Amino acid sequence: MTTTSAEAPQPLPVQPPPGCPFDPPEGLGRLRLEEPLSRISLPDGSRAWLATRYADVRAILGDRRFSSDTTSPGYPRSGMTGGAPVDGAARGFIRMDPPDHTRLRRMVTRDFMVKRVEALRPTLQRITDELCDAMAATDPAEHPVDLVEALALPLPSLAISLLLGVPYDDHELFQRLTGTLLSREKSEEERRTARAELVAYLDALVRAKRERPGDDILSRLATEQQDAGELGHEDVVAFAALLLIAGHETTANMIGLSALTLMLDPETAGRLRDDPSLIRGATEELLRFHSIIRNGPRRAATEDVEVGGRLIRAGEGVVVAVPAANRDGATFEDPDRLDVCRPNAQHHVAFGYGIHQCLGQALARAELQVVIGTLLRLFPTMRPAVPLDEIPFRTDMAIHGCHALPVTW
Repeated sequence: MTTTSAEAPQPLPVQPPPGCPFDPPEGLGRLRLEEPLSRISLPDGSRAWLATRYADVRAILGDRRFSSDTTSPGYPRSGMTGGAPVDGAARGFIRMDPPDHTRLRRMVTRDFMVKRVEALRPTLQRITDELCDAMAATDPAEHPVDLVEALALPLPSLAISLLLGVPYDDHELFQRLTGTLLSREKSEEERRTARAELVAYLDALVRAKRERPGDDILSRLATEQQDAGELGHEDVVAFAALLLIAGHETTANMIGLSALTLMLDPETAGRLRDDPSLIRGATEELLRFHSIIRNGPRRAATEDVEVGGRLIRAGEGVVVAVPAANRDGATFEDPDRLDVCRPNAQHHVAFGYGIHQCLGQALARAELQVVIGTLLRLFPTMRPAVPLDEIPFRTDMAIHGCHALPVTW
């Protein structure tokens, strides 16, 4: 067992290799082979461990001795996106440990269970059909359609707005603020301002829900849980911010990347078109292949823990490299190849692992499945309207994807 890295700490790798926008950040593959638990430097000069091997990533995310609480000693807060981490209820339950995490998460678990999501699938299909009909009414030869603006962003934004009770007319506001919060190139002051604006908007919305509740998640939290003394007003606002951002940002980027991947791989697209039953498995493989979270998850050790032959001491931070874990050849055969029939693709960690595994994963899966099937059926000749190197990829963001995706057919 060793306790220190042989090399001087390097910054967290976040940029894909030149010309390879679908690949994990450059350097992660080498680290996974040579030093799967290595030391990295953070923007404030502090250090943390970086985990790149699948087995180690699962071990860390599944071990409650690694804290998600941003106030834990050693938590690697530097370089986080989403605005400056804050203490108290406004952290949101994903940045808490049990028992608070367990209590708060249970309040909304039922809204995102597979059975509830499957009941929503016809609505997802209707929204997708309407958005695609609007696309089909245009002349792409004259004016290429931006698939991000026309479909990838509106579908998850509409879906999460419907569930939460957020007016969709406000989607441009929360998309703009989310973009600032998740940018690695914005200043801390800009992110702090955006976070304050988002919180002010949601504060007013939650107050309105309490006065005039509807049939939605925020209304229930603002009435039932507050009246029962389980939540304060700040807690409900934190719920709203977490679910609103997580509910549209990640899925929107997966939709864009998945669509582009299949446009560039007509053989695979043809297989899925001929046999739609493969789409569910293909969705898992696309999630594994892209692994769009590029800045975490993060944890802090609350006691000494040995992982992969290294000792992580209490009070040391850890950054988990999901893209590296999902390309680990020890778990996934020929991991850099997209294989929509891969037998173990569902074992990916794109949604995390352990008690903090993504709450909305069933909804994200359903949205991706609906979109992939609909695009393959309605737009069999869809293709990028510009060369690949002219597509603006989100290399400046914590969540990978496309800022825009011009398409034609």
